[in-house]
Amino acid sequence: MALFELMALALVPEERGARTLSPDLRGGEPVELPEGATVSVALTFRLAENVDGLAFEETRSYAGQVIGTTRTALGGFRAGGPYEIRLPPERLPVGRANCGTYEVSGRFVDADGHVLAWETHRFRLVHQPAPPEHTPPSATPVP
Repeated sequence: MALFELMALALVPEERGARTLSPDLRGGEPVELPEGATVSVALTFRLAENVDGLAFEETRSYAGQVIGTTRTALGGFRAGGPYEIRLPPERLPVGRANCGTYEVSGRFVDADGHVLAWETHRFRLVHQPAPPEHTPPSATPVP
């Protein structure tokens, strides 16, 4: 086993009843997500040795342009696992101009800056039509 093994990565929608999505980390079809959804990233990994100061760095690109980078400190871990970490939830952009395919690359680094593992996945933000207007039932006078 390598020092660090990423066992799973999942996108977890925060909406009640929504299903967890597992992106294809081999570059297959991107996972579709609705605009404005709130999602968390769940990471499952195990370690062959103790690691101090583990962090997950994520870079998101759209249309070939880097649009954001985040670094989340995960802490120290003993050898073993599996460990499951859920990153803070994030609300995805809204609007047709933001719809399309995003590429996300993430890497795990230790306190000394050594890259222990990296992954890349894609998701497609899709437009959600507005729900139909709610029209109350016609008020009928009660005799």
